[in-house]
Amino acid sequence: MVSKFARITASLAILSTLFLAGCSNSSESQEQHHTANGDLQEKTGSLSKLPSFLDQASETIRSAYVTASTVTDSLPYIPCYCGCGESAGHESNLNCFIDEIQEDGSVIWDDHGTRCGVCMEIALTTAALKEKGLSTSDIRTYIDQTYAEGYAAPTPTPMPS
Repeated sequence: MVSKFARITASLAILSTLFLAGCSNSSESQEQHHTANGDLQEKTGSLSKLPSFLDQASETIRSAYVTASTVTDSLPYIPCYCGCGESAGHESNLNCFIDEIQEDGSVIWDDHGTRCGVCMEIALTTAALKEKGLSTSDIRTYIDQTYAEGYAAPTPTPMPS
C-alpha cells in the first residue's frame, strides 16, 4: 500500500504544480486574525487567491493548500486524524486549510495545515483518489481505514450521503 500511496502522491504533486501556476496572492490588504488555539486565519477574495501566510511556505505546503482548494466538495466529509478536532475544534480535513467559504466567494483560510503532515497527506490523498474517479464515500472509507491505528481520534465529520 505504501508504493500505491507514493504513486498517488507523486501524481498529485505534478497535478498540484499545474494548479499552483494559476494561483497567486494579491498584494492588496487581507484580513488576518488568530483563533483561540493560536491558528492564523486570513480572508481572501476567492479560492484562487492564496493567503499571504503562504508567501514564504515551501512548494509542498503551497501545493497542499492549492489541492485542498480543488476538493472543497469532498473534504467536508473527510475526517482529519491529527487531533485537531480536540485541539482546534475542526470538524473535517477541510478546516485544516479553509475555515469557511462565504456566500460572496471569499475564503477564510486557516494556517493549521502548514504545520501538519497528516493534514496535508489526507488532503492530497483525497484529491488523488477523486482524480482516479472514487466517490467521496469510497474515499472516506479509505481514509478511515488508513488512519484507524496510530493516529489521533478523527474529527467529528459527517458521513457523505
